[in-house]
Amino acid sequence: MQVNSKKGFVLFKSKSFQNRVGKGITHIILISSGFFFMLPFFWMLSTSLKSDLQIFNIPPVWIPNPVIWSNFPRALMIFPFLTYLKNTLFYCILCVIGTMISSSLVAYAFSRMEWKWRNAVFILVLSTMMLPFQVTMIPLFILFRRLGWVGTFKPLIVPAFFGSPFFIFLLRQFFMTIPKELSDAAKIDGCSEFGIYARIIIPLSKPALAVVVLFEFLGRWNDFLGPLIYINDELNYTVAIGLQQFVGQHESEWALLMAASTAITIPIIILFFFTQRTFIQGIALTGLKG
Repeated sequence: MQVNSKKGFVLFKSKSFQNRVGKGITHIILISSGFFFMLPFFWMLSTSLKSDLQIFNIPPVWIPNPVIWSNFPRALMIFPFLTYLKNTLFYCILCVIGTMISSSLVAYAFSRMEWKWRNAVFILVLSTMMLPFQVTMIPLFILFRRLGWVGTFKPLIVPAFFGSPFFIFLLRQFFMTIPKELSDAAKIDGCSEFGIYARIIIPLSKPALAVVVLFEFLGRWNDFLGPLIYINDELNYTVAIGLQQFVGQHESEWALLMAASTAITIPIIILFFFTQRTFIQGIALTGLKG
């Protein structure tokens, strides 16, 4: 018995050691891959702190010496960064609110309510995803011009309050994983459909809603074509258009250009690090039930 127990302990210890080694190798590979993909950002950050003479050195200088911190205030003072940031946040926040409310309501109707032709209408909604923006760009511009909305944020914000097919699909898949017994119990207690949506489904869907918020915010923050088409007043420019204007005016000042690009990129990185756990949880849980 003692011999068998010792063999079992050695075998268990050997398997545990192999698991640790395997996890260690996996972590090393993932960290190395992550470092490889972060190289462009490191280079951008390094270039933003260099002098003009160090930028074109061969071999490349990764750690600037001396560090030119003044590149950041100089870059942000050349164009009205705070004004563009305010416009971008206004645009992003309203689009996030509109998309989250409208898409979750439509997704609730497709996932929790029984009505005729529900699946057919859902397929029709999904089919609109096959239409690229370039196809609808001109008809939408003509429509918004006749409404007198060109030159304002209305063409960019109002459509967000009519739902997004991708987010409707994403939320529908998540809502279908919530047990229907909760809705049935609420109906027995006299709760309406909207009450079930607001008091049961939405509180239980925070991970999926966080994914919608993050995707929508990132998409609107990086949106260049939409504001370029509809915004014609420089005071209403977003950071994406502002950066393009900066490139056109200061193309040869690479240190200042990299400093401005870094200043625009860092808020997105900070947002992701604060929301990565909820974001990954939402991605993992969404779509478990077809």
